[in-house]
Formats: sequence, C-alpha cells, structure tokens
Amino acid sequence: MLDKSRGLSVDCVAYDLEDSVTPIKKPEARSLIRQLLQQSRPIGIKENAVRINAVQTGLALDDLTEVLKAPNVDTILVPKVNSPSELQYVSDFIRHALPERYNEGTQESRPPPISLLALIESAKAVTDLSSICKASPYLSGLIFAAEDFALDLSLTRTPSLMEFLYARSAIVTACRANDLPSTIDLVCTSYMGAVNQQRLREECLGGKGLGFNGKQCIHPSQVEVVQEAFAPSKQELDWAVRITIADRKADQQGRGAWTLDGQMIDAPVVGKAKSIVSKAEACNMDVLSVQHKCRVQEPE
Repeated sequence: MLDKSRGLSVDCVAYDLEDSVTPIKKPEARSLIRQLLQQSRPIGIKENAVRINAVQTGLALDDLTEVLKAPNVDTILVPKVNSPSELQYVSDFIRHALPERYNEGTQESRPPPISLLALIESAKAVTDLSSICKASPYLSGLIFAAEDFALDLSLTRTPSLMEFLYARSAIVTACRANDLPSTIDLVCTSYMGAVNQQRLREECLGGKGLGFNGKQCIHPSQVEVVQEAFAPSKQELDWAVRITIADRKADQQGRGAWTLDGQMIDAPVVGKAKSIVSKAEACNMDVLSVQHKCRVQEPE
C-alpha cells in the first residue's frame, strides 16, 4: 500500500501513524514511513505529510524522532489539537532537531520549512480557534475531523451534515482571518459505487460553498471526484477570465466600477475572479485558450 501511494497524482499524501495503526505496530510503522520518505520524491505528489499521534498520548516524541530522519517530509499533521500548546510542542521539537527545516532563510541551499496542519476534533478546539491559528508560524492550515468531533458532542452524522455547520464555518473563518492557506473539509466515509460517489461530490460542493479549499480522501477512488469538484468549473473559469480581461480595459479607461451581463463589477468581484484564474492555473486548466477566446470582452 505504501509503495502504491507513490503512483498517485495528488496535492498531498498523508501517511498515518495514529488511528489506523495499532499500538504494537507503531514502531514498525514509523520505520516503514521513514524508509519510504527517504526514497526519491514521486513526480505526482506535491506534498508528503505524516500524521503523528496526539501529543497528549506521549507517542508523538517517538513519531517525530523517527520520521523526521527522512529528507522528504514536508508536513506534520497534528491530531486532536485542543489548544496552542500541542502545536508549540511540535514546533519546538522541529526547531531543536532540525533547525535548518525550522528557521526561515534566504540561502538557496536551505530546504523549505516543515509545515504543520492541525486537526480540529473537539468542542474545546472550536472555541479556541483564534489562539490555535496563532500558535506556530509554520501552521499552514486546519483540517476538520468530523468523526471525533461527533463523538465529542454526541452527534449523529447525517447526509446533510447540518450538525457540523457551525464548526465547519468557524474553521473556515478562522483560517481566513489568520491567513492560513489550507482549510480542509471532513472525510466522506462512503466511497464505493455510484451512489456514494454522488454523495462525495455533493459533500465536496457543499464544503466548497462554505469556503473550504480541499477535502480529505480515504481511498484513491475519491481523488478524481474531489479534484474536479474543488477546481473551477468551465463556467466559473469563463466568467473569471471575462472579468479579468474587461477589468484591465476598465482600468485603462479610469472606470472603478462597471457592469457585465447586467451585474455591477467592482473590486471584490474582480478579486474573486483573479483568485479563480489563479486556482485554475494551479489545477493545470487551459487558461490561455480561454483568455484567447474572451480577448475581445469589454467592460459594459
């Protein structure tokens, strides 16, 4: 399974040392992941992450000591983050064990810092999001862990996900308020068959509508659906390109506000359009051909 993961084409692969590994197997799992991440980096994987055990279990120290020996670890996923102290613990360990991967620097030979992702899994965490988001300069985002959150609040997960609305909105808002680039939505636990693939697609679109920019996957069959859902649609890209082209022309004409298809266009709308174009480029969509097609667009 570990070797097969190297053939994926994804933004991030997270190798687990926590819930999927029984206590007696954790030493072996640490060694296997370290060996895997000592191999050359696969072309299709942009980020290698490892989910360690929660700091409060006492197992995180052994996890970090072993996996950080591998040169191709990019991100540490920290589970059950209830307060800033868990992230500060991991940051302090990295600072002492791998100072070259902690401190910012300008040297071209210096490897990039190891980033952290915090899993939000409890009511306590949701009520302390502001402090958690400020806990470490290398925190790059938050992940909503719905199953543990449901356990903490004695909730029953339903297809509508309405029971998680407050927590999910709070996580997205906290990420935006603290300039954290990644806000990752809950796992869809159903993935086999057409009905469950449709449920996955609906969950993705719902999360995207709340402001999440990614989703956890637990099976390779989920990847294509998730990537398609979170990428701009063809209609979104066409709209965004028309806006950006017309905006350049409006700016040359000294017009701060104008219309397109009968709707007023001002700075916030232009900002959204530019964000969609940037995301489309990151998704390797053919932005240039759309720009060529829409090159004659004028501000109305």
